[in-house]
Amino acid sequence: MSTPARAGILFDLDGVIIDSEELQYEAYLQVLAPLGVRPSREEYGREWIGNGRGPEYAVQTYHLPLSPDELRRRRSPVYHQILRERVTLMPGVRAALARLGARFPLALATNSNHHDTSFVLEHFGLQGVFAAVVTREMYERAKPEPDAFLTAAARLGLPPGRCVVIEDAFKGVVAAARAGCKCIAVPHDFTRGHDFSTAACVVSNLDDVTVELVESLSDSSIV
Repeated sequence: MSTPARAGILFDLDGVIIDSEELQYEAYLQVLAPLGVRPSREEYGREWIGNGRGPEYAVQTYHLPLSPDELRRRRSPVYHQILRERVTLMPGVRAALARLGARFPLALATNSNHHDTSFVLEHFGLQGVFAAVVTREMYERAKPEPDAFLTAAARLGLPPGRCVVIEDAFKGVVAAARAGCKCIAVPHDFTRGHDFSTAACVVSNLDDVTVELVESLSDSSIV
């Protein structure tokens, strides 16, 4: 009889599994252009990805004649189309999922909705990789609140302290800390300047996320 896993890994989707932040940025540029606004890459990385309140920032900073929710609504169909045409996996994803999934149960915990998440999993043939998939409809408060990771840990049947989160952005690292999970930060071009001080460690890419590293961060070793 196999020994039950005593640790799990909770993956973010955008910027960790899929290379989508550039696509998200492009979608916002398209909907903001008619309003005469073009946020810089630095603004987008800080306010949209890092803080998770980009539409609120844009409406307030640029005095836009619409609500943040309306800005999100206008962005959604543009992003859906771009995602379906051009989404790619982040470097090292398939190898990391195979390597880590052979030792730990994996979950996906994302602020993205079920529709986009399901498309990504089907498009890349990843439907059977994750023991649990938690999308935005399945919890109350978005990252940086801990709800996504708490829900994912519960669905794996593990306490949060036995779960290691893989994140790319400030808000995700904060959410992991608030959930009581250890976190490995994997920055990319939009997030290299983020504050990752609450992460257990910062690595250059997914190739650096090894079984040994996850074991060292979990509360007890896998046996």
